[in-house]
Amino acid sequence: MATSEAPRREEPGAAEEAVPFLESIEPAELQKCVFAETLATEDDGEPGTLHVTVHFSRRALRPCMMLEVRSHGAADGATDGATDGATDGGPCRSAATVFLSADLEVLEEDYQECVKREDHSVDKRYHMEPRDGQMVINTVTSIGEEVMKEVVSYPMSSLRGLITEASNLLLMRVFALRKKVPEHVVFVSLDQQLHIIHNTYSDLGLKQLEVGGESLEVFGVQRVVHPLEGSPTTWHCYFLDDGHLASRVQVESAATVRLLQQPSQTERCSEKTSLPWEEDMQLCSEFLQRREELKEDHAAYLRENPEIKSLLSKFMNVLLLNKPEDVYQFAREYFPRLALEPLQEQP
Repeated sequence: MATSEAPRREEPGAAEEAVPFLESIEPAELQKCVFAETLATEDDGEPGTLHVTVHFSRRALRPCMMLEVRSHGAADGATDGATDGATDGGPCRSAATVFLSADLEVLEEDYQECVKREDHSVDKRYHMEPRDGQMVINTVTSIGEEVMKEVVSYPMSSLRGLITEASNLLLMRVFALRKKVPEHVVFVSLDQQLHIIHNTYSDLGLKQLEVGGESLEVFGVQRVVHPLEGSPTTWHCYFLDDGHLASRVQVESAATVRLLQQPSQTERCSEKTSLPWEEDMQLCSEFLQRREELKEDHAAYLRENPEIKSLLSKFMNVLLLNKPEDVYQFAREYFPRLALEPLQEQP
């Protein structure tokens, strides 16, 4: 088993407009992105499926988005990213789980990809998490009996505007719901060798697309991945008006993803059902802020009125001495008697 720590190098960064754009995403927009979808995939005639789920979650008591991507089929992976050749060919299963902040900052991500070959299998895993100002990525690659481990880290400042292969799916849902793609905005991503590369997006406009035998209007987004070496890879993605992915085609490739049947009205309504406040990032944030304001307000009121503690203490003493069976009735009889007592002057 080999273990190594990759040296850092100067890498391309995101355009200055990328971070403000991500920060402009509103919680209400993310609410509309909370749904699951399953699509059929095909690559060189090999069928498969792609399943994407987005929901609200919590990580370290912090409200966040959770994105889960599962796929199986040819070695195209759970996501769109360029491959390095080590996993090309053969049946492939992949899975990604990523926790994201409200502005799509990566809080944690796990990815696994397994490709079966005739005489051996290739298994890739990585775990990504910010730690002490660095984004630390631990990878484990197994090729047959050989296991290689690697640790790569980047300063968080060099990964501003990072869009991973999984979070890209959520970002494009936002584009689709807005029906607008920011011009000349460059995001950064990581290739399978964990080098920082560029991603750009552009607007393909509206067109008609057949889904489940029905012609529907869809909004198109072009994504281009710019590797450090070689030619860019381009995808054309089309979305329904509610953000569901209807079609994804890799240009000059046989890799396609398509929606076989549009979501039913029942499914769409269930997806838009209001979530409990604990799972809604905006409501949870407002609740926590309001709770702190109320705690401070209540503490200030008690400091200004110390007789409250004395009053409650007397009631508790009388209550414990009498031990009534009906506490509510006892309280109803106790407090009216206070109106007959002379008022005490404030000190």
